[in-house]
Amino acid sequence: MDKNNVSGGQTILIVEDDEFLRSLTAKRLEKENYHIEVAVDGENAISMIDTVRPALILLDLLLPGKDGFEVLKKIRETEATKAIPVIIFSNLGQKEDIEKAKALGVDNFLIKANFTLDDVVGKIKKLLVDK
Repeated sequence: MDKNNVSGGQTILIVEDDEFLRSLTAKRLEKENYHIEVAVDGENAISMIDTVRPALILLDLLLPGKDGFEVLKKIRETEATKAIPVIIFSNLGQKEDIEKAKALGVDNFLIKANFTLDDVVGKIKKLLVDK
């Protein structure tokens, strides 16, 4: 398998309420041949997960309605979705936030200010290849 094109059209669900960042992230991941679905809030994300069945979820924590922690909790409590890798990509970076996310079973926690989209792509590829 070509290491530079491991996506094989896998679907990634981006849960992000910031339109600019959502669009930028989607475009970057589409360049890697991922199929992108987007949700703008927690309620939308939860309803989409069952129908979309993403290979991975990129999840913001600060969302309108249900926050990212509630979404993560729901993903991990549901038999059909509990094995889906989840990467938190958020501005929240307090130790308590990171520990709460880890306790809920997040696969990776990235603070937006500390990582580029290239870093995010690298983390996604690593999680999906190691699956």
